[in-house]
Amino acid sequence: MKKLEELKKLLVVVDMVNGFIKEGKMSDKDINHITPRIKRLVENYLSEEEGVAFIKDTHTESSAEFQKYPVHCLKGTSESKVINELSSYEKSSLNYEKNSTSTIFAKNFIRDIEKMKELEEVIIAGCCTDICIMNLAIPLINYFDEHNKRVTVRVPQNVVETFNSESHNREEYNEMALKLMKNSGIGVEEI
Repeated sequence: MKKLEELKKLLVVVDMVNGFIKEGKMSDKDINHITPRIKRLVENYLSEEEGVAFIKDTHTESSAEFQKYPVHCLKGTSESKVINELSSYEKSSLNYEKNSTSTIFAKNFIRDIEKMKELEEVIIAGCCTDICIMNLAIPLINYFDEHNKRVTVRVPQNVVETFNSESHNREEYNEMALKLMKNSGIGVEEI
């Protein structure tokens, strides 16, 4: 990977961790269908020496988020680790742990974005479309607008997914989140 100051493109892989895909109260194995496409993107970005960042939901037992969601992705457990299919790429990538649904507040994330003076495009992939993906994409495009940076933000619909449950229809929530992001100026076309 090039130095942060030289990166033109950044791929942000959000929450492709065991606790959302493989195990635990918040997991949905069906999310894993996007993994092969994300893996190809990661490989392409790394071969071009462009930036790849892995975002990992990582909580302490006293996390305020547990007032809204079941306990999940505790620091030091397998739930907070990147899934095996992608974990070998972590050492060649940027890594951030987050304790909320928004990567914007993850330690050093914005600091590193500010260092990327040549940045032209950010692609966001992973899960969940209507929670952590949207809570990164919209604030990030707002950040670029606020600082008059002409950076394209894209959330291709074929590399993001959300969970399905009795009170959370996957198709409905994906569609709603993608529409909201598109209305905010984020590209959602497939890649």
